Amino acid sequence: MSKQPNPFKDYIDLAQPRLGSEVVYASDDFFADKARMIDPAAPVFIEGKFDDNGKWMDGWESRRKRAVGHDYAIIRLGVPGTIAGCDIDTTHFTGNFPPAASLEACVSDKPIPDENAWVKVLDTLKLKGDRHHFLKINDPQIYTHLRLNIYPDGGIARLRVYGRIQPSTQGLQSSELLDLLAMENGGRALACNDEHFGSMHNLNAPGRGINMGDGWETARRRLPGNDWAVLALGQAGVVEKIEIDTAHFKGNYPDRVSIQAAYIKDGVTESITTQSMFWDALLPEQKLEMDKQHYFKDLNTRIGEITHIRLNIFPDGGISRVRLLGRLSQKP
Repeated sequence: MSKQPNPFKDYIDLAQPRLGSEVVYASDDFFADKARMIDPAAPVFIEGKFDDNGKWMDGWESRRKRAVGHDYAIIRLGVPGTIAGCDIDTTHFTGNFPPAASLEACVSDKPIPDENAWVKVLDTLKLKGDRHHFLKINDPQIYTHLRLNIYPDGGIARLRVYGRIQPSTQGLQSSELLDLLAMENGGRALACNDEHFGSMHNLNAPGRGINMGDGWETARRRLPGNDWAVLALGQAGVVEKIEIDTAHFKGNYPDRVSIQAAYIKDGVTESITTQSMFWDALLPEQKLEMDKQHYFKDLNTRIGEITHIRLNIFPDGGISRVRLLGRLSQKP
């Protein structure tokens, strides 16, 4: 299978388990556990591996249907969000992939929503074996649950549902301190100059990094300059404390770090990235240490409320997490 570029790389996978998302129901998962379908790792094929029910497959797979109907699985999102697109991935499923699939969504406070709650966000489409199916949706509605229908049966390696997190701020006071950059609060990485060893999207993920691969790491720099990443806060706010975590990075952590910031009303990723070179310093250059949580309170408070940051590392290396602890904007 040839590698296909992901057109939704600027979005967050709403169905990833580290956000709390879970496959709560499947009509049948006889051959392969439904939970594997949202595993963040790429699917693998292990030659000669069998379990009690047959060939072990890395994904969700139902048995051969011998009656009218079709199989489906329900995913409860860890945080609500809007959907830009999805990837129905049949990697390694060749003679056992479903001929067709569709996707539904709903808003519900129940683990398994009522039947009348669902609306179709992706019409039934033809699938092929052993390939990614990147499909545009662009639905402005906020959803809490997804239902993947397969017709009539078969196996799906992975389901990725890309979009924007829309956290609820109901009851949250502007004076409360929270991580303005956290993925679960709507923060997201926009661009970086290099992510050879680790994705920029790990920088604001929940929890501490589980290993060196669960962070942002650049290639070894062989030219003058430094590496950088631009990130957007979930909502505008005033930052009071910054955490830079180099967990698991020992021989490859950056020597120094700095953060620039700005309040941006409009712009696309390309224009924001260009502007970021000239933003004011929120955190001047600071020395880093290996495998450590660093906390900084001596910030440039004159900047005030911000919406975006540029994270600079000198000259290169890996950072596990960035936290911007602050208070929500007072602006309307």
